[in-house]
Amino acid sequence: MHTPIISSLLDTDAYKLNMQQAIFHHYPEVNVAAEFHCRSNESLAELKARLDAEIQSLACLTFSEEELQFLSGLGLYQADYLAYLREFSLNAEQVTVSIVDDQLAIHIEGKWIDVILWEVPLLAIICELRCHEKYPNATVNQAIDLLTSKLTALDNAGSDFHFVDFGTRRRFSKNVHHAIVGHLTNECAQFAGTSNLLLAKKHNIPAVGTQAHEWFQAHQQLAGDLADSQLLALNRWLQEYPDKLGIALTDCINMDAFLNDFTLHLSEQFNGLRHDSGDPIAWGEKAIAHYESLGISPQEKTLIFSDGLTLDKALNIHQHFTGRINTSFGIGTQLTCHLPDVETLNIVIKLVTCNGKPVAKISDEPGKSICRDTEYLSELKKAFNI
Repeated sequence: MHTPIISSLLDTDAYKLNMQQAIFHHYPEVNVAAEFHCRSNESLAELKARLDAEIQSLACLTFSEEELQFLSGLGLYQADYLAYLREFSLNAEQVTVSIVDDQLAIHIEGKWIDVILWEVPLLAIICELRCHEKYPNATVNQAIDLLTSKLTALDNAGSDFHFVDFGTRRRFSKNVHHAIVGHLTNECAQFAGTSNLLLAKKHNIPAVGTQAHEWFQAHQQLAGDLADSQLLALNRWLQEYPDKLGIALTDCINMDAFLNDFTLHLSEQFNGLRHDSGDPIAWGEKAIAHYESLGISPQEKTLIFSDGLTLDKALNIHQHFTGRINTSFGIGTQLTCHLPDVETLNIVIKLVTCNGKPVAKISDEPGKSICRDTEYLSELKKAFNI
């Protein structure tokens, strides 16, 4: 009998529910489409039949009362949204899986409030199916042994260095992910939480995350003027979370375009910024210079780094900025898919349209750009003077 990989809707990243509540309150009728991209040179076509079965299993899940109690206790979610979640389930009819040019193709379309919760479990399932197929002899113990050897680098890290698990989407498997977070919770003083709500609940550790690129992408078609889209996205976020979740993602367009929109008011209201593409040191220096130019002390703000990090890279970045601005680190694939001789898989699901019109992500790194419509991309670059 088939045992589904995902057995709880809480097995997702916190920022998904954070965004979903904001969508519930501000954009309940907005429609979007999202598509799967494999950035690795690897065909995943053979996974289709098993993925189809997993999608049907996902659509049978609902939030339990215990899970809703946990979410209520986080102090982020309002009663009307929690009531909505009580009735929520994923709709498998929104997901189309096919094979195009010998590669897995996934198209998800529907109301944004529904579509938003597909991405994380789908990516986690694809990674687990692929890893099980490709590395059948890999074990949880191997992952823990490698992790233990990496943690020795933290012996001299200092008490102001801390990191969180951002590894749900590209984990080797659910079992490996659970074991890694359990080990870190018990054995590592610098471990400060997880993006995964189910693991935050299980281990009574902080659930970490704010918003993703899709928040900014969708606003490209929700603002009257394209050039105002980041401003609207940031101000709408503050409307939903005026004194919580105050870290802003900077690279939907690029850091320069973001900082042009990051006014004194926004810079004061948000607690800090998240890096997800481009050179992390150059990005951090720009952030510090921006705060200083506005008369804001960088030492009151926090920079979160989350782009392809290892513990060593995180430590180097931390040491560069120590004493100048607060830092924290979200480490994903290198925590939850690091086993001997295992090649990691670089896959994403990104918005491609909002209300039937194109949206794009440019980013601070050309390889991370996503847009199917070159005419729209030119329009976007013109709007932000790129």
